[in-house]
Amino acid sequence: MVKPIIALDADGVLLDYHVAYRSAWEKAFNHCPALKDPNAYWPIDRWDVRKLEGDELVQFRCFFNEEFWRTIPAIDGAIDACNQLHDAGFELVCVSAIESKFENARLENLMNLGFPIRRVIATSNTASATSPKAAALSLLNPIVFVDDFLPYHRGVSPTIHRALITRETNGTPNLGTELDNIDSSHQDLRMFSNWWLENSPKLSS
Repeated sequence: MVKPIIALDADGVLLDYHVAYRSAWEKAFNHCPALKDPNAYWPIDRWDVRKLEGDELVQFRCFFNEEFWRTIPAIDGAIDACNQLHDAGFELVCVSAIESKFENARLENLMNLGFPIRRVIATSNTASATSPKAAALSLLNPIVFVDDFLPYHRGVSPTIHRALITRETNGTPNLGTELDNIDSSHQDLRMFSNWWLENSPKLSS
């Protein structure tokens, strides 16, 4: 029996990009930034850091390498949520807007943390009117797509349940009329998992 697929974003849904960003900053500038706003959506607002330009920005970006994408910690409760979904009979696939050269590092990261995920699809994060993930999702044909960035739901087929993770709200892009395109919203993946398993049709054994 083919398992129904649930497609999951990584950063902000499965993995704590905030913590990884802070670690990269410390490695680049030998300074661990203090917490400025624990409810900030973007890491540049969460940590007490300055906006970078020129050579400093180039230096910082050098630390977003294989090691970075292979060592991002899990968000609290995300592994348990995925195990719940996996044990209920769903196949979990990570669909992530990263460069394809980091696809294997992302998969290694998830597997090393203990996520029951054996497939990552990298879609890049090219800006356009349609989500960079829409084409991959059309081919994958999951029953659910879970992401924490509202614009990445643009162009996703309405036959796919579109679940938005709202997480931190200060400076969030998850506002406006595009919320009409979302089928459900949840604070985090654990809350989505509990809700989905309670409300979705039960799988036949």
